[in-house]
Amino acid sequence: MDFDAAGQLAAVERSTSLLERDGRPARTVTLARSYAATVDDLWDAVTNGERIPRWFLPVSGELEPGGHYQLEGNAGGTIISCRRPAAFALTWEFGGQMSWVEVRLADDGAGRARLALTHTSHLAPPFDQYGPGATGVGWELALGGLALHLEQPNEPKPDEAAFAASPEGKAFIAGSSEGWGQAAIAAGEDPDAARAAARRTAAFYTGESAESG
Repeated sequence: MDFDAAGQLAAVERSTSLLERDGRPARTVTLARSYAATVDDLWDAVTNGERIPRWFLPVSGELEPGGHYQLEGNAGGTIISCRRPAAFALTWEFGGQMSWVEVRLADDGAGRARLALTHTSHLAPPFDQYGPGATGVGWELALGGLALHLEQPNEPKPDEAAFAASPEGKAFIAGSSEGWGQAAIAAGEDPDAARAAARRTAAFYTGESAESG
């Protein structure tokens, strides 16, 4: 697999914020990046049940407003709204917790389309110890897979475990975790705590030590 970890990391804009949702502390993570695709093709890639498994996970259910979806071995939920080809929103229900995902698409000029994804989650153990990378890194891996799919739509999806264990995968995960730590610092969070959370996130994904080095 030809994967430019540095290029993929540089392509993503990361931001995070702390807020309240339904009277409880919550965090948003937002990822945005541009793809070499039309808005219509990008929309199809992220909403078509036949294409989603080529870069993410197999999905079943009713992929329409009010319908319930289920990702194989992962989250399920309800599709809250859908405005083709500009935006959709859904609940993300996993492990007894509910969070919310919003995706927005727009023309980015010169044959490119921009995707912005915001995931809002209540702060709850054990994931709060990982900071924004708890959700940010996973989505960044997924959006990197989407980039590969758009560039080479007929190629099979890379093996996730093999990628995470590869030098390119570890570099990507470490870089993404560090990026989310920097996003937390930019949002006003304690720098030492944000860096420690970023190290824990990288260790969680790679299985390596969270000790600083």
